[in-house]
Amino acid sequence: MESALLCRDNEDYDVLQKYFYVCSWVNNVLVIIDVEMSNHGHLAVLADSMESAIRAGEAIKKNHSQYLSYKYGEKNRLVRSDVKVLYLDSDKYLRNALAYIPRNALDAGCRIEDYPWSSYNAMFSGNKRIGYAQKVSELTRREKEALFHTHADLSQVPWIIDAKGSLIPQTACDHRYLEDAFLGDQAFFLKCIGNLNYAEMQDKLVSGPRTKQNDASFVLNASAVSEEWYGKSIANLSREQKLRILVHMYRTCNTSPSQLARCLQMKKADAEEIIRQSRPKRKIAQV
Repeated sequence: MESALLCRDNEDYDVLQKYFYVCSWVNNVLVIIDVEMSNHGHLAVLADSMESAIRAGEAIKKNHSQYLSYKYGEKNRLVRSDVKVLYLDSDKYLRNALAYIPRNALDAGCRIEDYPWSSYNAMFSGNKRIGYAQKVSELTRREKEALFHTHADLSQVPWIIDAKGSLIPQTACDHRYLEDAFLGDQAFFLKCIGNLNYAEMQDKLVSGPRTKQNDASFVLNASAVSEEWYGKSIANLSREQKLRILVHMYRTCNTSPSQLARCLQMKKADAEEIIRQSRPKRKIAQV
């Protein structure tokens, strides 16, 4: 959000974080790592399809919009907000995204490990003692509705809340996936965060997906991908190579089948068919 706040106080942050998990759970999506900021948020998730991840993102927007409307009496707060879901299609891209998400805490002026609205500290937590806690599944229906602002069925969730009613991230996120992505090495994770090209990831995950490019700019970006992946120009790519770049560009840019077909020198019908076929196969996404 460029001109509006998603979170003004700690209650707002708490509600947004819980919506991240509730809406993901309802749509059969597993959260890997999350961060909630005053005007935006990020999730890396495991999903059985892009559609599931998109539904989770749209549900978060809808629920938090209703919450803000009820609390502040401001309707249509999130009308101009957008939800972008991107497929993380390489190990490097995935690791950089997983490092980029908690690094957002630095924008709030505090250390990553001290920022309360992130699941960063759930990573590599091992058997760290939680202290006083209560299982969400053991709460009464009214307690669940009051704490999670939802009527969703949470009777089977493995989550635990602390004495203040806040969600304990290591009981809710799939931190083991992130740990495996960094080969079980916390130092590798921290090094990736420290060496992250923040401007590049900001463009890939935030700015780029929102900005509509003209054909000239789009061709330059597609050509750069072609050279990086295959060491040759778009004109010299095989059909299979073009299809892979097409799917990648469709998921990471604000584009259309028509523009993809023009710039990759393909038929529009072929581009539309490849996009349609690719949709149900995606497993990992960043929201």
